[in-house]
Amino acid sequence: MAETVMTKQKTGSAAQTDSKTSVSTEIDKIIIGTIAAFAGVVGLWSIACLASAMFQAGGPLALAGGWLKAVSGM
Repeated sequence: MAETVMTKQKTGSAAQTDSKTSVSTEIDKIIIGTIAAFAGVVGLWSIACLASAMFQAGGPLALAGGWLKAVSGM
């Protein structure tokens, strides 16, 4: 007796061919990009401020010690 194997093939595809974008979708992309760019600028500014503070204090340990003195009031 011969063995037979049944296989199924999918012949049609359900790919979306109609890609409609609305104006509000494009405006949302611009707003999200602007917020992300602003967050990046704020992050760079904070790194620059911390680097400047470490340079002026004399190193990261001196900066941490000065911060603790300022917070505790000693």
